[in-house]
Amino acid sequence: MSTPIDSAFIANLSGDWIESLYNEWCKDPASVSPDWQAFFCGFHLAESVECSESLLQEQALKHSAVQSLIYRYRDIGHLLACIDPLSPCLLSHPLLSLEAFGLNESDMESVFATRRFMNPTATLREIVSTLHETYCREIGVEFMHIQDPDERQWLIDRMEPSNNRATFSVANRLHILEKLQEATLFESFLHRRFAGQKRFSLEGGEVLIPALDTVVQWCPGHGIEHVVMGMSHRGRLNVLTHIFGKPYENIFAEFRDTDSVGLPGDGDVKYHRGYSKDMLLGDHTVHLTLAANPSHLEAVNSVVEGKCRAIQDRIGSHGMLQVLPVLVHGEAAFAGQGSVMEILNMSQLEGYGTGGTLHIVLNNQIGFTTLPKDARSTHYATDVAKMLACPIFHVQGEAPEAAVHVMQLALEYRQTFNRDVVVELICYRRRGHNEGDEPAFTQPLVYRQIVDRPPASRIYAEMLVEEGIPSDVVRGIETKVNDRLETSYVKPPQAEDGGYLDNWSQIEREYLPMRVETSVTAEKLHLLADRLAVIPPDFSLHPKISTLLQKRHDAVVKEQAIDWGTAETLAYATLLEEGISVRISGQDSRRGTFNHRHAVLHDVNSENTYAPLTAVSTGIASFQAWDSLLSEFAVTGFEYGYSLESPQGLVLWEAQFGDFANGAQVIIDQFISSGESKWKRASGLVLLLPHGYEGQGAEHSSARIERYLQLCARENMLVATPSTPSQMFHLLRRQVKQSFRKPLIVFTPKSLLRHPRCISSLDNFCGGHFSEVIMDADDPAGVRRILICSGKIFYELLEERDKRQAHDVAIIRIEQLYPFRKDLLQEFLQRLPSDASVVWVQEEPENMGPLPYLRQKLSDCCNVIRHVSRPEGCAPATGSHSLHAQEQISIVHAAFDSI
Repeated sequence: MSTPIDSAFIANLSGDWIESLYNEWCKDPASVSPDWQAFFCGFHLAESVECSESLLQEQALKHSAVQSLIYRYRDIGHLLACIDPLSPCLLSHPLLSLEAFGLNESDMESVFATRRFMNPTATLREIVSTLHETYCREIGVEFMHIQDPDERQWLIDRMEPSNNRATFSVANRLHILEKLQEATLFESFLHRRFAGQKRFSLEGGEVLIPALDTVVQWCPGHGIEHVVMGMSHRGRLNVLTHIFGKPYENIFAEFRDTDSVGLPGDGDVKYHRGYSKDMLLGDHTVHLTLAANPSHLEAVNSVVEGKCRAIQDRIGSHGMLQVLPVLVHGEAAFAGQGSVMEILNMSQLEGYGTGGTLHIVLNNQIGFTTLPKDARSTHYATDVAKMLACPIFHVQGEAPEAAVHVMQLALEYRQTFNRDVVVELICYRRRGHNEGDEPAFTQPLVYRQIVDRPPASRIYAEMLVEEGIPSDVVRGIETKVNDRLETSYVKPPQAEDGGYLDNWSQIEREYLPMRVETSVTAEKLHLLADRLAVIPPDFSLHPKISTLLQKRHDAVVKEQAIDWGTAETLAYATLLEEGISVRISGQDSRRGTFNHRHAVLHDVNSENTYAPLTAVSTGIASFQAWDSLLSEFAVTGFEYGYSLESPQGLVLWEAQFGDFANGAQVIIDQFISSGESKWKRASGLVLLLPHGYEGQGAEHSSARIERYLQLCARENMLVATPSTPSQMFHLLRRQVKQSFRKPLIVFTPKSLLRHPRCISSLDNFCGGHFSEVIMDADDPAGVRRILICSGKIFYELLEERDKRQAHDVAIIRIEQLYPFRKDLLQEFLQRLPSDASVVWVQEEPENMGPLPYLRQKLSDCCNVIRHVSRPEGCAPATGSHSLHAQEQISIVHAAFDSI
C-alpha cells in the first residue's frame, strides 16, 4: 500500500531524526504522535501494527494540507498584515482559514512535519502562531514570486526564526526615538516660525527618518562607502538635515530667502536642491549625496543610477558593493510614472546595472488630492516591482522598530544578491499637498481621522515608557531637540561649497569661445588604424564587415578619403589612447542605427563579441558601448547622471532617430539644459541626434532643432551640426579638451554617412580644429549671392551650384548654432561684397529648424536677409517620398532664384 505522503515531505527532513523516531515507534507505537504512527504504518515499517487505510489517507492529506498552509502564509500572509495606521486590522482571510485546507480546530494540537520551518515538527497551533507573527503583524512581505529558491530560503531563514522582528537595546530604542522626535519637532518648528511657506512636510511619514538613518549607520558594516539618494520634495528638507547633516541654520536662512545661501544663476526652490557630505561613522567614512531633483517626481531615478554606475566603474571590480543607490518614491508616483518601470528594467542589464537599488516608497495614501482607487489598478502601489522578482516589504508607518528591522534586512539582501529591494512605508499625510492646501475639501472623512491622531514619535515614546524606560529620559530627548532648533534659529548660515569639488576641481566654470587644439599627427593616426584593424585570430567576421574594416584601415594608412564612421572611430581612439574614457549608449549604438559605427563586432560562428577600440585604450581609460533598453527617458537620464561623475571622460547618448529624443524631453528640459544654472552641477554629456530630410516621414526627419535652441541661454549648452567627418572628429575631441563642461547637442547625419562628397582628407585631422563657421566661395570678390545654411542641405546647394556653374554664389555653413559665433560670421561676410544678397536656406519648415532662433541674429549681421524653407507646418515633414523630393528641389531652386 502506498500513500501520497510516502515521499511528499520526508525529503527535506533529517534521516537520523526519522530513524530515531522510528526506533521509538518500534518499541512503543504509542510513544509517537498519531500522525507519525500513521506515517510509519504507511511505509509498512511494522506489520504487527494494524493500520487503517482511511486513517493513512486522512493523515497524509493533513500533512500535505499543512505544507500548503505554510506556503500560502508565505505567499499571501501580507494580506492579513496590520500595515495601515488609518484602518482597522483584518482578523481573517478566507484563503488563510483552516477550513480552506481541510483542517479545523481539532487539529490544532496535532504534530506535523514542517520541512525546515522552525523545528522538524510542531503542533498546528505553533505553526499558525509563528506564521501569523511573522507575516501578519506590522510587516507584510511579498517574496514567493521570486524565482530563485536560494533567495527565497535566505529570506525565510531570516524572517521565521525571529518572527520577522529584531530585539533592540535601550540605547538603540532611544536613538530611534530621537530620530523620530527630530523629524516631528523640525516640522512643527517650521510650521510655527515660517507659517504658510511651502515645505512639503513629512508629517505623518516621520518613520522615513529612522529608516534612512538605519541605512546610513549600517553602511560601514557592509563595506558601503558611497550612498547616492534620489527623492522628490515630500520630506526632503527633513532628510537633508537629519540624514545628510545640513545645518538647521542654513535651512532657516533659505526660508528667510537669505542671499548668502543663494545659488548663482537661476537657483531653485529649497526642496529641489541637492547636497553632499562626507559622514564619519566610527573610523569609516561614507560619502552621502542627495541628487537635485525637479518636480517631475520620478525623473531623478535614472540620474541617480547613472551617477552610481560611474562611481562604481571608477572604483573597479568591487564598485557595486561599495556604492549604494537609494530611491525614495511617493506611492502615487511609483505606481503612475513609467520611469519607475524603466529603471526596474535597467537594474539587471549589463550596461546599466548598479548592483541593486534600495527603493523606499513613502506611502501617504494620497496623491495631491487623488485617492488610491483613482490612482492605480493594483492592490499595492508597489506591484510594478514584481516584474523584477525582488522582495517587497510593506511596513506599518507607526511601527519604527519594524521599519528599522526591515531596512537592515533589505540592505543585507541587496549586498548579498546585488538585486533591487522595495520597502513600502505605509503612513499618511497630516497636511495638504503643501502647507497652503486644505485636504479636507476633497477627503473630509480621512482628515477628520488624521487631525486627532498623535504623531508616531508620541506613540513610540509612550510605548517605551510603558515598557520601563524612565519618562524623564524620554522627555529629555524632546527637550534636547527643541533646544537645538531654537539655538540654530538665531545662528547665521554656514558657508556651503560651490559645487565644483573633487573630480571637478580642475574644470572651469565659464564658457570660453576659444579654439582648442584637437589635431593629431599622421603617425599616431596610422598607428591607431593599424591597431584597430587587428582582429583576434579565432574571431570570424561577417565578410561585409571585414571589407568595411579593411577600407577604413586603408583610408587612414594610405591617406585616402575618410568617411564619417571612420572619423568618429578615430576620435574615440585618439581620446582612449590619451587616457580619456569613452562611454556611448543608445538603442543601437554599437552598430549604429544607420550601420556606420560597428564599434562592437560579432563573431558569425558564436555569441562572442569584440570591440577594437578596447585595444587602443590605456590602462586608465575604458571604452564602453551599450545597446540600451528601448527607452529614451531613462537612458538619457542615466547617461546624464554618469556624466556628472565623469568630468574627464566623454559620455554620449545616441537617439535611434533624433525625433525619438522627444521621449526624453523632461530630462533635456529639467536637467541637461538647466541643471548647472539651478543646481551648480555641470555636465559634458553629448547627445547624438540623427537629423535630416530624406523622405522618411514626420517621425524620421527632424531632431527638433528649434526646441534645443529655444532652451539655449547664458552659454548653457553647445549646439552643433558638423557637416564633414573631420568636423565631427574635432568636435568630439574638443568636448573633453576644452577647459569647461557644457552639454553638447550634435545633429548628426543619416544620408551623409555615405555621401560621396561628405569625406575628409587625413590632413583635415592632422591640422586645424572644429570650425564654428565655414565659408565655401570660388571667387570671394565676385560673389553676388550668399547662401547661409546648416547641415545636410549644404551638399544639395553645393551640387546645384556646380550644376549651374554659379561661381558668384558663396555658401556659408553655420556649424555651431549655439553659442552663435556672430563674430566669425561677420568676419566671413566682410570678405565678400557688401551688396551681395544674403539668403538663409533650410530644409525644415519655416517655424522649425534654426530659423526661428537665428532670424534676428542673422539680421544683426546683414542689412537685408531673406529665407528659403518649407512652409510653416504642424508636422516636421511629409510622409510621401515623391512629395518630399519635389519640396527639396523647390527649396534648392528657390535658394538660387529668389529675388
